[in-house]
Amino acid sequence: MKFLLYSINYAPELTGIGKYNGELAPMLADNNLATYVLTAPPYYPEWQIKGDFHNSYSLSEGDNGVTIYRCPLYVPAKVTTLKRLVHLSSFAITSAFRLFSLWRLKPDVLFLVQPTLFCAPFALLFCKLRGTKSILHIQDYEIDAMFGLGLGQSGFIKKTVKGIENWLMSKFDVVSSISYSMLDNARKKGVPEEKLLFFPNWADTHFVHPDVDASSLRWEWGFTADDKIVLYSGNLGQKQGLEIVLDAALAFKDQPHIKFVIIGSGAYRDTLEQMASEKGISTIQFKPLQPWELVPQILVMADVHLVVQKKGVADAVLPSKLTNILAAGGHALVTAEEDTELGKISALYPGIYQLVEPENPAAFIQGLSALLAQDTRATNQIARHYAVENINKDKVINRFIQNLEQITKSGSLKNV
Repeated sequence: MKFLLYSINYAPELTGIGKYNGELAPMLADNNLATYVLTAPPYYPEWQIKGDFHNSYSLSEGDNGVTIYRCPLYVPAKVTTLKRLVHLSSFAITSAFRLFSLWRLKPDVLFLVQPTLFCAPFALLFCKLRGTKSILHIQDYEIDAMFGLGLGQSGFIKKTVKGIENWLMSKFDVVSSISYSMLDNARKKGVPEEKLLFFPNWADTHFVHPDVDASSLRWEWGFTADDKIVLYSGNLGQKQGLEIVLDAALAFKDQPHIKFVIIGSGAYRDTLEQMASEKGISTIQFKPLQPWELVPQILVMADVHLVVQKKGVADAVLPSKLTNILAAGGHALVTAEEDTELGKISALYPGIYQLVEPENPAAFIQGLSALLAQDTRATNQIARHYAVENINKDKVINRFIQNLEQITKSGSLKNV
């Protein structure tokens, strides 16, 4: 079977969609699928082209058996709504030329990852002409996220854009997503039940586990054994609503043993650092993204993990960082409404994490205080058990491979 992964994000990006794509493709290749990737140069979350990569067309053969085709795109130094639209559109255009140059490749399956939906028209046309099965995998409902942040509120524009989105989604052979709530959203957008596939994000529960010794890293980063570490790690973007973390740090300023650490890069980092400085917060550290090999130590070192989102975003964007927090048996404070996927998991597995209302500083601080009062050095066994049983990397991807075989043989998801 020939599998073509089509996505704007790929390894060596360390966070979000690029990380998952970078793990999926090599594992498919290890299972004897001829695997190809159509992507952009790595740029996220710093919003600049990484290292030795060039913003141009390129072809590389990975040591893991994956062939990678990269296409240039516009990467804004400062992200605005308009610039982000140009950014997504630029990749859709440059990758479309590269996609049709792969005509002779004749993939059996094209797996388009959203974002960006801008690539969907070209992907569907290619699949229709080439006889390739098309899968739209939704990591992020970019249209819902845009409207959830209050952008483009004109009734006519909103109706038109959503109509186009629904039509495009309905044309794919299969629509997969990372949560049941997001699949429910696809149903509401008109995708037939027989086309829906659950394909969650995963965690490497063998690599990330609670038994890692993080004492040396704690010492290296200047923390004492008595310090309580509150960690946010991931993209530092405006949609996260991270101002609430600064509010919490300010609320605990008279307890200097409670330390806050923000790890990551993104368009909003400079603003957050400036705000922290203006508030006179001395118990907060900002650090860049860390090497992947340090992730288990970082996760185990933290007493409390923060998963922060704004209202209206939780069902549109399921936070990928949570999978590794659960694998590490971490104690997490999660902002989400009760009727979201995160809310439903919290209700089904009491104690897996603490749920608080988004954009409510008082509730956030109260929830954090309650977690800090617990024995946060002990493993959260509920979280760890959930990770091993439900989001183990090997289990998730092996099940997906079985789904692919069914789709290519019968053309449907029946009996999957």
